[in-house]
Amino acid sequence: MRKLTLADLADPIAYERERSAFRARVIALKQNRRVPVGDCITLVFENRETSRFQIQEMCRVEQIVEPEAIQAEVDVYNTLIPDDGELSATFLVELDDAQKIRELLDRLVGVNETVFLEVDGDRIQARFDPGTYREDRLAAVHYLRFRLTPEAVQAFKSDGREIALLIDHPNYRGRTVLSGEVRRALAEDLG
Repeated sequence: MRKLTLADLADPIAYERERSAFRARVIALKQNRRVPVGDCITLVFENRETSRFQIQEMCRVEQIVEPEAIQAEVDVYNTLIPDDGELSATFLVELDDAQKIRELLDRLVGVNETVFLEVDGDRIQARFDPGTYREDRLAAVHYLRFRLTPEAVQAFKSDGREIALLIDHPNYRGRTVLSGEVRRALAEDLG
């Protein structure tokens, strides 16, 4: 998938004019990219448009207008855009109770070794971004990638093959079979 450049971004005034429609498109796009796995973990699969939206919003909120500072944001968010044969996702631990979140995060240390994409029973282990993951402590947000084999890429493009997200941690287990809509959305990312 092609990475973003400064030329792909709207200037602040143009972005304000398009923001409402662009935001609505990204919200609709994410409906088939958001996959809960168990009670309180969700993966949101990223692509070029979700990253462009995040950059535009970050620049808007932080009032970033200098080209060098915008380029720094582009560089950061380009890491979320999957390379060929990959899927990229934001891993979110979602819990409303602030007192329970720390306890849950402590119990989930090591989860980076237990997140898989299952394609016809074969497991593809997620690779967590080392910049967002420490071995001794878990944050509520991480970035990860799945590197797919050519056969797994083909499975996304064919009906009748089961594809699931799986977390198999001693303190947290969940499995979600991807719907046809999610599979089709992710197949677009795979080319």
